[in-house]
Amino acid sequence: MSDLVRLPRFEGSSLLNLVATLERRLTGSAPALDLRADLAERLPEAATYVLVLFDGLGAHQLDHPAARELAGDLIDPIDAMFPTTTTVNLSTVATGLAPVSHGTIGHHMWIPELSTVVNVLKWIIPGAGPAAYDTTTMLPSPNLWERLRSAGIEPITVQPGAFESTPLSQALYRGCRIEPVWTERELVTATVDLAAQPGRLIFTYLPHVDVAAHLFGQNSEQYEAALATASGAWRDIRRGLPAHAVAVGTADHGHLDYSPADKHLIRGRPDAFGDPRSLYLRDNPPDDLPGRWYPLADMLSWLGPGPEHPHLRERLPEGVMLADRGDLLIPSTMDLRLTGYHGGLEPEEVQIPFLVANPS
Repeated sequence: MSDLVRLPRFEGSSLLNLVATLERRLTGSAPALDLRADLAERLPEAATYVLVLFDGLGAHQLDHPAARELAGDLIDPIDAMFPTTTTVNLSTVATGLAPVSHGTIGHHMWIPELSTVVNVLKWIIPGAGPAAYDTTTMLPSPNLWERLRSAGIEPITVQPGAFESTPLSQALYRGCRIEPVWTERELVTATVDLAAQPGRLIFTYLPHVDVAAHLFGQNSEQYEAALATASGAWRDIRRGLPAHAVAVGTADHGHLDYSPADKHLIRGRPDAFGDPRSLYLRDNPPDDLPGRWYPLADMLSWLGPGPEHPHLRERLPEGVMLADRGDLLIPSTMDLRLTGYHGGLEPEEVQIPFLVANPS
């Protein structure tokens, strides 16, 4: 495997381990390993934790001047789950499990019950409309929120109000109180106010960086403004928390920019799913794609440790084509209009920040 490919480190340096550490601190147990000792010791004990997730904020993106409030609280980069995409990593947060166990393995997934590929971010069948699927059963039970409730800890997610009733939210937040907000100020205020009560895990989600990076790229004014919004929200949450609460920040993946010349269109492959940076195929790949083919036997370990989800094998491809650095593999079901993409195993995609707020 190329030196430019970074496999997630599940033995104490990943999002999986961060979630396990928070759960174990609050309840005394967790299904996954904790963060390694030198990282865990930088995370203070607390009666309430606030986990802030900045969608699309890779660790390398903290070098931008607009991210200085975030960069000042960086403990160390940790690793996102593979594929490095939102649905996969939010499922790890919601369950405390690796993808091999929670069963969400891509942005576009083969759903065997429907015999088709589904965009699981929006829960639509590309070209055919909404998918008829009970998403509340998508993730294993008990999930993280249900385990917390059983231990007497109240889980609350602070989310943009437009997401509250979506099929993905129904999948992710079964058993979790949803606090909808409509502005950045409401998000900060709700997070701080909810943290006033001990015995809670508050999960606050900010989509701004991901949206700007996808649409406009990392050299745009819109991206700079989104970073400033995220940085300001972190600063204000940090300043507003009571003494018994600690804020932890992270992300679900990083971003890379691409030009139109980097986009390789794949047609006539209805078996293609996954992501443009890590394309799953249910049959052998063409010989002329700019990437490297890994059969299922090789890629299975990339989905992490733990027992297999009962439907994992039915959802899996024959293998994955990892696009070469600087290339995208875009079938007709995926969006080719964007500037920023992710989903592969470049360090910029895999490495995400582990932040701990230092009150000031």
